Amino acid sequence: MDDTLLRIFIAVTTLAVVLQTLILAGLYFAVRKSTAKMEALATEVTSKALPTMETVQNMLVELRPKIDVISVNAAESSNLVRNQLARIDATLTDALDRTRLQVIRADELLNRTMDKVEETSEVVHKTVISPLRQVNGLMSAISTGVEVFLGQKRRHPKNGAGVPQDEMFI
Repeated sequence: MDDTLLRIFIAVTTLAVVLQTLILAGLYFAVRKSTAKMEALATEVTSKALPTMETVQNMLVELRPKIDVISVNAAESSNLVRNQLARIDATLTDALDRTRLQVIRADELLNRTMDKVEETSEVVHKTVISPLRQVNGLMSAISTGVEVFLGQKRRHPKNGAGVPQDEMFI
């Protein structure tokens, strides 16, 4: 029985080794076939892509100086615009400050002028109008006194102050 068992194990092992050899041979042929396809694909990519890559590289070499000039011009333009905007900002700020100062001056001048007009109005009222009213009252009193003294009827004032109450309403 030992011998049979040993022969069974050897047969199973031999069968396993042969099976492994067949599997390895199948893998070898599959890898070889895939390698052939990959080489063909690599050859095709090389034949089609390399001329395109060379064309792109040549275009980049030709365009590089132009792109450099464009970037330099854009940087210079940006600096010029920034400087001009700074100058405009300074000019507008100065103009705004000057305008604000002139508005303050005009306001002060207007306030002083209004104050002078009010003062002058008060002075004219005190020195001219009040004495004129007093003189007018005095003249009216003298006129009434002379009329009464001479016996003349009193004249009706032109402003209608002497009109009787009944005649005022129609």
